[in-house]
Amino acid sequence: MVTWFSVVFAFVVLQRLLELIIAKRNGKHLVALGGVEVGAEHYKYIVLLHVSFLLALFFEVFARNREMLPPYGTPFALFCLAQGLRVWVLLSLGKFWNTRIYVLPGSVPIARGPYRFLRHPNYVVVAIELFTLPLSFGAWSTALLFTALNAWVLSIRIRAEERALLEMTSYAEEMGRRERFLPTLKK
Repeated sequence: MVTWFSVVFAFVVLQRLLELIIAKRNGKHLVALGGVEVGAEHYKYIVLLHVSFLLALFFEVFARNREMLPPYGTPFALFCLAQGLRVWVLLSLGKFWNTRIYVLPGSVPIARGPYRFLRHPNYVVVAIELFTLPLSFGAWSTALLFTALNAWVLSIRIRAEERALLEMTSYAEEMGRRERFLPTLKK
């Protein structure tokens, strides 16, 4: 039987698979231009986090007998808004978007789209998703656990990413005045 949960869950899984294909293509493109990967040692933990999140979400929704019910309105609306922001991020970064950290030495960081307002809109999207998607289907344990785990993983990832960007690009000049996660209207 087709349910709200099965449709949304399938959408998220297919979205993640498509993103991995895009990331692989973009990674090859960046390496061909002279880009280098940094932070590869923690990437496996990001993959583990996201796979575990999907499994936990699936099992908690079924354990709470929520699979047949429609999503709760407010968290689901926020989740849907995050999907729009995700598309904006992908379009803004183009071939520079990736699930890994690739840096093209000497490049100027992207400062269009949501990057005009904050340094890490993609991480904001992920944080919103990891919190609101489970809440949409009553899986509050998954929401709390994976929000905390994501914060921990991002604390490692962002340090590695920003260190590499500061060393190899004009990141400080271009993005230094922008906040990491909360939008700002100053340029």
